[in-house]
Amino acid sequence: MFKEKEYRDIIIDSLKYCQKHKGLIIYAWCFMYDHIHLIIGTRNQPMHNILRDFKSYTSRHIRKEMYKHIQTTKIASMYHEMKNAGMMNNNNNDWQFWQQHNHPQELFSKKVADQKLNYIHYNPVKAGLIDDPKNWEYSSAIDYDGGKGLIDIEFLK
Repeated sequence: MFKEKEYRDIIIDSLKYCQKHKGLIIYAWCFMYDHIHLIIGTRNQPMHNILRDFKSYTSRHIRKEMYKHIQTTKIASMYHEMKNAGMMNNNNNDWQFWQQHNHPQELFSKKVADQKLNYIHYNPVKAGLIDDPKNWEYSSAIDYDGGKGLIDIEFLK
């Protein structure tokens, strides 16, 4: 799903908006083709409110973007799958892009935080997409290697 730049840009723009206007703190991130990983925190709003708004916004805008390309068989198939999933789920009106549940994990020690950070950044390497995590454009690995990525982060301490 996230192979297309248009969809990744929607996610990036929404994360940046949440940072600027909702107090979202991003410590690490990585977009894969079918999922995303985030290590995040918050300054002033409950995390569930930020995630709800993020998912709602991105779902609506990705839906609009997909509809522009509905004539392609692959997009039409995904579009209808998401529409059917939404109709089957009482939490949605007519569309479901994101899974209903997140998989939050508390980073209760430096060791656990480092493990998760490495897992996130090495995900594209493990998938065979690149050889070095810092070369994956849609990740904070470049930031942790001394460069500058697409999204501002705060470093894990």
